[in-house]
Amino acid sequence: MWYYPISGLINGLTLSLLGIFVFARNRKSPLNITYAIFCIFISFWSYSYFLWQISKNSKEAFFWCQMLMLGAIFIPSSYFHFVTTLIDKYSEKNMRRIVYFAYLLAGFFAILNFTPLMIIDVKPRLRFPFWPTAGSAYKYFLIYFAAYSIYGCYLLLKEAKKAKGIKRNQVLYVFIGSVLGYIGGATNFPLWYDIKIYPVGNILSSVYVSLVAYAILRYRLMDITVAITRTGIFIAVYTFVLGLPFAVAFLLKNRLTAIFGGYWWTLPLGLMAVLATVGPFIYIYVERRAEARLLKEQRRYQNTLKQASLGMTRIRDLRRLLDLIAHIVTKTVKISYAAIYLYNKDTDEYLLQVSRDKGKGRNSPIRLDSKNPIVVWCAYKHQPLIYEEIKRQKEDLKTELYSDLEEQMRLLNASVVIPSFLDDRLMGFIVLGDKLSNQVYTRDDINVFEVLASQAALAIENAQFYEETKHMQEQIAQAEKMSTIGTMADGLSHQINNRLYALSLIAGDTIDTIRMTDTSTCAPEVKEMINQINHALNRIQTNVIQGGEIVRGLLKYSRQDDTTLEPLDLSTVLDNTLEMVQYKVKLSEIDIHRDFNNLPKIKGNLVQLEEVFFNFIDNAYDAILERKSTLKEPGYRGRITISALPKSDSTVEITVEDNGIGIKSDNLKKLFTPFFTTKTSSRRGTGLGLYVIRKIITDTHKGNIQVESEYGLGTRFILELPVSI
Repeated sequence: MWYYPISGLINGLTLSLLGIFVFARNRKSPLNITYAIFCIFISFWSYSYFLWQISKNSKEAFFWCQMLMLGAIFIPSSYFHFVTTLIDKYSEKNMRRIVYFAYLLAGFFAILNFTPLMIIDVKPRLRFPFWPTAGSAYKYFLIYFAAYSIYGCYLLLKEAKKAKGIKRNQVLYVFIGSVLGYIGGATNFPLWYDIKIYPVGNILSSVYVSLVAYAILRYRLMDITVAITRTGIFIAVYTFVLGLPFAVAFLLKNRLTAIFGGYWWTLPLGLMAVLATVGPFIYIYVERRAEARLLKEQRRYQNTLKQASLGMTRIRDLRRLLDLIAHIVTKTVKISYAAIYLYNKDTDEYLLQVSRDKGKGRNSPIRLDSKNPIVVWCAYKHQPLIYEEIKRQKEDLKTELYSDLEEQMRLLNASVVIPSFLDDRLMGFIVLGDKLSNQVYTRDDINVFEVLASQAALAIENAQFYEETKHMQEQIAQAEKMSTIGTMADGLSHQINNRLYALSLIAGDTIDTIRMTDTSTCAPEVKEMINQINHALNRIQTNVIQGGEIVRGLLKYSRQDDTTLEPLDLSTVLDNTLEMVQYKVKLSEIDIHRDFNNLPKIKGNLVQLEEVFFNFIDNAYDAILERKSTLKEPGYRGRITISALPKSDSTVEITVEDNGIGIKSDNLKKLFTPFFTTKTSSRRGTGLGLYVIRKIITDTHKGNIQVESEYGLGTRFILELPVSI
C-alpha cells in the first residue's frame, strides 16, 4: 500500500517544483501566475494526501482528510481560471464573472469542509485503514467539481478546433493533460461512497501538470500525435518488458519450483535482465516505424527540399532560381504563402523579388530598409522568426521589440521568417505563411528550411556573380567598340568633313547665285519662295559649321595622346571641356560657376584633363537630374562649382562640387572600382569613368584625388595637381 502515499508525495514535489519554475520564468505573465496558483492547490492536496495515508490514528487521518479536501475544493476554480487565461477569454466580462463565481463557490464549500456536511468520519475500506465517508453536501461539491472541470475541457477542445499552429498544439497538450489528470484523480471518489474501486490513477496528476508546464514553457512543441504515439509505445513496450517476468513468476511458480527447486526465481530474473537489455532497442525500432507512418508526408517534403537545395547551385539565372525556390516551397510543403526578399546594396534595402499566394490576395511590403526590426533581428540573432513565439513573447514580456516584430510579421503575412546567410552576411530571407493543413512548423521543418536558406544564399551569390560577370563582359565589349571608334575617328572625321565641305560649297554657290539674280520682276509669290530658300540655305551653312566643330571636338577627344605634360591654364581646359560637353549635357538647365583667379599654370596633359572634367560634369548632371526626379524639391536648380587655389608652391587644389543627389556612404569606398556605377537612370554608365579619372590623376599626373559626399545634398571631388615650374 506504499504506492498511495508515495504517489501523493511525488505529486506534491513535482507540482511544487513545476509551479515555482514556471512562475520564475515569467513573473508578470498572467498565464504563468494562474498556472502557479493552480499548482499550489493541487500540491496542497497532494501533500495532505501523503500525510493522510501515513496517519497513525483516525483523528490524525480525519484532520488531513479535511486539509486535502480544502485543496481539492479550489482545484476546479483555479483550473478554470488558468484555462480562460490560456485561451484569451478571461478578459471577456461574462467569462470573468464565471471565474469569480467559481471562487465564490469554492469559498462556500471551504466553509462546509469543516462541518459533517462534507466529511462525516473516516473508517476502514478495502486495504485503507482510514478512508473518509461523504457527508450530505459532498455530492454538491462533486457537481461543482465536474461542472467546472468539464466546462474547462470543453473550452479547450473548442479553442483547439479553431486555433492553428503552435497555439493549437499548446491547447491540445493542456486538453489531453486535463483529461488524464481528471481521470486519474476521479479514481479517488468511488470509495467515499463505499464503491470498491482502488484510486490507482492518482499518479496521473503529475503527468497532467507536467504536460501543462511543457505546453507553457515550450514554443516549438512536439506534434501532439507524435507525442501520444511515443507515450503509448513507451508504456506498451515497458509494460511488456517489466510485466512478462512478473507474469511468468506468478503463473508458473509451481512448475518452476518443481523443475528448479529453490532457484525457481532465476528464470524470471534472467528473463527480466534479457528484456531490460533489448527493451530500449525494441522501443527505438517500434517508435521509428510508427513515426515513419505518422510523419510520412512530412518526411517526404523534407527530403524533397533537401534534394532541391543541393541542385540550386547549378542554376545561373537569378530570376529563375528565385521562382524555383518559391514554387518548390509552396507546392511541396503546401503552404498558403511564400515570398523571398534579397538585399540591394545600391539602396541598402531588402526588396521583394518573388512571391506565391494561394488565393487570398495578400499585399506585402515591396521593400524593407536595413533598420527594420525583422532585418535587425535576423542579422543579430542568426535565428528564424516564428510568429506564434513572437506573439507569446509580446504578451508575456510586453516590450517594444516584440511588439514591433509582431506587427512587422503580420504585415509580411509571415508565420515563419527564415534568414539566408552567406558567411555572416544577411543575403535575404524567406517568408512562409501558414500550412494549408493548419499543422505547426516542427523543429525538423525549421532545420530543413535553414539548410535550404543556406544553400539558397550560395546559389544566389553564384547567380548574382554570373550576372555581374555577364554585364561586365558587355561593358568591356562596349568599351572596346568605343575604343575602335576612337581609332577610326581620324578616317571618319576626314570622310564626314568632306561631305560637310561639299554641302557647304553647294549651299554657298546657291546663295551667291540667288544674290546675283535680279528678282525685281518676279511675282510676290516667287520672291517669297526665293527668300525661304535663301533662309534654308543659310541654316544649312550654319549647321555645317557646327557639324565641323563637333567633328573636330570628337577627333580631339578620341585621339590617342602621348601623355606629354605641358603648362596648362585651367580656364582653357574648362573652355574646351564645355565646348564638348554641351552636346551631351543641357547646360541651360544648370548653373556652372568658376571660382579662381590668378592661378598658376598646372603641369598636365590637355586631352586627359579634358576627359577628367568632362566626366565630372557629366556625372554631376546625372546626379542633379536624379535629385530633381527623386526629391521633387520646389525651386531646385542644379549647380556645379569649380574652384581652385594654390595649396603649396608645387601643387594646386581644384574642387569640383555639385548639389545633386549625392552618394550613399556604403558606396563611397567602391566609387573608384572598375565597372561600379551609382547611376540608376536610362543614362546608366559603364562604371569606368571614375576609375579612369583616378588613373589619369594619380598615375599620369602624380597627383591625388579625394571624394566627399552626403546623400541628398551633393558631392565634392578634390584634386591635387602639380604646378608647372
